[in-house]
Amino acid sequence: MPESTEVRLGDDVRLHVETAGPADAEVTVVLLHGWTLDARSWHRQLTAVQEMFGSVRVVTYDARGHGRSSCMALPTATLSQLGDDLVAVMDEVAPTGPVVLVGHSMGGMTIMEYAHRHPGHFARRAAGLVFVSTTAEGHAHTVYGLSPRIARIIRLAETTGAGVLARCGAWRPPRALLRALRPSIRWMLFGDRCDPTDIRLVTSAVARASLRSIGGFRASIGTQHRLDTLTTLAHLPAAALVGDRDRLTPPPCAESIAAALPATELTVCPGGGHMLMMERPEEVNAALAGVLRRVLAGLTAGRRVPG
Repeated sequence: MPESTEVRLGDDVRLHVETAGPADAEVTVVLLHGWTLDARSWHRQLTAVQEMFGSVRVVTYDARGHGRSSCMALPTATLSQLGDDLVAVMDEVAPTGPVVLVGHSMGGMTIMEYAHRHPGHFARRAAGLVFVSTTAEGHAHTVYGLSPRIARIIRLAETTGAGVLARCGAWRPPRALLRALRPSIRWMLFGDRCDPTDIRLVTSAVARASLRSIGGFRASIGTQHRLDTLTTLAHLPAAALVGDRDRLTPPPCAESIAAALPATELTVCPGGGHMLMMERPEEVNAALAGVLRRVLAGLTAGRRVPG
């Protein structure tokens, strides 16, 4: 069973962190969830890593303003702050050894921000990367599966609404409203297949996100551009996955990541939406296992002493 702990940050934000696996593990996997979600979205990957790699440690945590972590001041609802938070979590619960970073949506963007803002720390610690349904180009490719003209109107309305929500502080969305919005959530986040339990989990996660985080992170997510940062990471084992029905981070997002990281294994999941770790756990688990095996093989090769 995962062990729960709390990491208190410099601005007194408290992050809910869970760890599983041996404390002296040779490799640590850090799973970073998406915007308005929480660490529970990785439950199938947590189980898979523990079953396939008993010697690997896994760290999950709820980002500031999400899940069981505390709310924060509005100016800190940015991807740059999330990159700094990742450093703090790693230093607290996994201070040594190589780390494989796995990010979904906003979590993938957090990894890129970490690499951009803390290149020395990243170079010392990061050993592998997995990007799930994410982008390095903000909302450049986001058209919600609609015509560009309609997408621009929706984005304008979304951005305006986000500004209003951001000023609502630590309030959380009413659960009754979210239940009524389940059909819309299902359309926006999932592709052809959707397990009812996954919809309930996602709805529950959104219900625990503060309105400040739901609205506050929108601007930062929409404007981030980190393809140049990715090109400096081409030496790392990496994988990128996307669903061809993803309305938020469609295939061009993953294709540009793969182009910046030429050795990246790109997986496009037919019929998959934005929640691939739930919709296509086998593909996500296989990609993560592939990166982990390459990292572990490199460590083994590095220990060999020439005869």
